[in-house]
Amino acid sequence: MRALEQIDDWGAAHAAAGVADAKCVVATHGDEDHVFRWASVTKLLTASAVLVAAEEGVVDLDEPAGPPGSTVRHLLAHASGLPFEGPEPIARPGDRRIYSNTGYEELGRFVAERGGMSFAEYLDEAILAPLGLTETELKGSPASEAFGPLGDLLRFGRELLAPSFIARETFTEATSVAFPGLIGILPGFGRQEPSDWGLGFELRDAKSPHYTGTRNSLRTFGHFGGSGTFLWVDPEAGLAGGCLTDREFDDWALDAWPTLSDAVLAQARPG
Repeated sequence: MRALEQIDDWGAAHAAAGVADAKCVVATHGDEDHVFRWASVTKLLTASAVLVAAEEGVVDLDEPAGPPGSTVRHLLAHASGLPFEGPEPIARPGDRRIYSNTGYEELGRFVAERGGMSFAEYLDEAILAPLGLTETELKGSPASEAFGPLGDLLRFGRELLAPSFIARETFTEATSVAFPGLIGILPGFGRQEPSDWGLGFELRDAKSPHYTGTRNSLRTFGHFGGSGTFLWVDPEAGLAGGCLTDREFDDWALDAWPTLSDAVLAQARPG
């Protein structure tokens, strides 16, 4: 797929991109074997592990966690009131969508305490090993420090197109709007009214600007990361698109990412 060759012009020392459907990888380009830091795409793994924990009864989505008045659900949906970094809340739970690394670190600690093991171990047992993400490892923060190659990212994307690790009902809830109507800021892309988010999954909906393309359906969900990474899943197109780089997110990505996504969808689904 020639559209993927765009990543060669992005100025990254290492870059890899690909597209997959539920059955197989459709196309790849770049440094496929390079191990990248996934940055905030890590949150998709963490959220998935928390959802498994909820189904296993290790945690309850609506039990208290994080700052006073917050629950596991609030933390997953960036609605706990915690800031991007730091332990002190800056809003009441449920009032605003405040994107928070701290919230995901709280989730990691909470699941580790309840599960009786480190969160990295829980993630490995709940998500990485069962889904065959054998080259990916959480090396630090549950918010941002998963490391792995493109193949594992696309394997995860394929799983999200046809999820088996949790019940379909749970996954539908996780990819639907949690706490509808909240205003917030999509990091790097500005204020969004509303700033819709699921339980760990950022929802495209009608957001503009956005890191996905204009050809992506409104049902698209996923995440992007500050190390120049993203994974989107478009249920209507039946495709997952992923990219890993080592060029830090900046203005270059605001046009490059949507342009790549549109080109991929145009070639994969002409017309």
